[in-house]
Amino acid sequence: MDLRHQDLAEQRSRLAVPATDAAPWLLGAVLHHDSEDGNVAVRITEVEAYLGEADPGSHAFRGQSPRNATMFGPAGHLYVYFTYGMHYCANVVCGEAGQATGLLLRAGEIIDGHETASRRRKQPKSPLDLARGPARLAQALGINRALDGADVFAAPLRLELPPEPVPEERISRGPRVGVSGEGGGGAYPWRFWLSGEPTVSKYRPAVQRTRVRPGGATAKRA
Repeated sequence: MDLRHQDLAEQRSRLAVPATDAAPWLLGAVLHHDSEDGNVAVRITEVEAYLGEADPGSHAFRGQSPRNATMFGPAGHLYVYFTYGMHYCANVVCGEAGQATGLLLRAGEIIDGHETASRRRKQPKSPLDLARGPARLAQALGINRALDGADVFAAPLRLELPPEPVPEERISRGPRVGVSGEGGGGAYPWRFWLSGEPTVSKYRPAVQRTRVRPGGATAKRA
């Protein structure tokens, strides 16, 4: 095995652990996406961990499906899903194949390709908003379902992990954003971010929606 393959194997092994353990490696990492539309790189400042079929907040909680199949694969691949009928979100698969554990890329700082990212994001008012939030981050990077299953260590993507994981004292953690039911709240403090980073998204609890039942009664749902 040559030096390049040794380096990639080492990088991938850092992600081959549960997502809560991989989070310090991904914070501060840089993800590049080179495309015909333009090349953009983001320094990741916030992630959320999901731990597969044992995690009520995870897409894998009810088992494997065509939508979430990538989550059940090996570490170092991108799981991309479509949400609210308009947005894509990107996750880096962690752990061993079959575990379905991964890290949602919640926010980051654009460090290369600002013009391309701004064009994709329809020229936001503040540069801090280019990749603040998972849908914005995916849009700025030009990520959609066509990249579901893509290797983050191979073209057109390139993930550069830091030489060492971020020290615990530089990491803040709290409840995951917008996760309803048992998987939300303080029992699952699996959102991790670089302390003091201005690009980190704001915490929002899950929204309780009301639907009308036959006969006029109402019921709340997340």
